[in-house]
Amino acid sequence: MKMIPVTVLTGFLGSGKTTLLSHLLRHPEMGRTAVIINEFGEMGLDHELVETSEEDFVELTTGCLCCRLRDDLVLTLHDLLARRRREEVTAFEQIVIETTGLADPAPILQTLASDVALAETLKLANVVTTVDALLGLETLTRFSESARQVAVADKLVLTKTDLVDDDGQRLLSNVRKLNPWAPLHSAVNGRIAPSLLMGSTQEQVDPLRWLGQGVFDGVQLESAQQNGNDSGPGPHGSAIETFSIVRNRPLCAVTLTLLLQALSEHCGANLLRLKGIVKIEEDSEHPAVIHGVQHVFHPPTWLDHWPSSDRRSRLVFIVKTIQPTWVNALIETLDAEVRQLNNSQPNKGAIGR
Repeated sequence: MKMIPVTVLTGFLGSGKTTLLSHLLRHPEMGRTAVIINEFGEMGLDHELVETSEEDFVELTTGCLCCRLRDDLVLTLHDLLARRRREEVTAFEQIVIETTGLADPAPILQTLASDVALAETLKLANVVTTVDALLGLETLTRFSESARQVAVADKLVLTKTDLVDDDGQRLLSNVRKLNPWAPLHSAVNGRIAPSLLMGSTQEQVDPLRWLGQGVFDGVQLESAQQNGNDSGPGPHGSAIETFSIVRNRPLCAVTLTLLLQALSEHCGANLLRLKGIVKIEEDSEHPAVIHGVQHVFHPPTWLDHWPSSDRRSRLVFIVKTIQPTWVNALIETLDAEVRQLNNSQPNKGAIGR
């Protein structure tokens, strides 16, 4: 079954998220896209754009389908997919979910992974976060929700750049401390090409793009590269850190399973996001792509081949109060114990693709 890619659009109150989405809805490239929004009225849709309309659904002449978010995202998604199967709505090929301005996007990412029926059909492709160039610095300082939205993003959009006199270097510095690697785009009056933001299920099949091009250039083997704040509260008061771990030596398959279990059980809400590509001892030609949010992890995706000549394991952590040295030590301890067990019991404990 072909998976349907999902893009989560988030951003703090007043950051231009609704304006951006309003312009995206009018774009021909958004045909065969289902967009789950909070309120139709905020979109300001022109009557000539509306093809058909009912209480919770509006179909546009571009072929884009707008769906109003009800109380429960899971029910909304199930209803949307059921209507697609019954051919009651356009056979959309991708979904965009708009979050509220105060929302932590993590629960939405967890929903896509933890609901079995949805996970069989939907695949998270992108988290896109809008950042207000005018007020973003103050927002990041005062509101931890804003910092979380920036930290977990796969792509960042700087809005209202036409209203700022300076070059915004202080804001960009804070944004890059929270998220050093996500591509950063600008949108004036909400105008931006959809192709720059919309993801696909291929984002994770091309993990170098998904993880961020150049993320691991120059990083030493078996190392952790830390970004963001020190362990104390940072300038935005959230103590959010981003770090990467790069390993040349493959991990045993069971080590990866135990690692994800340990992170899920012991890190919980402090693990804002983890994504990476892992070299497996038992099948080094086929890397595993992993993705987790807090205590919920997607099943690993096994690639047919390495996406480049670099065959190191590369993990990106976005965390609160989790030290890279602790993660490194955990990996080393688990892998040593598994290897010792495997040596004493040959052919035991490996997992397959």
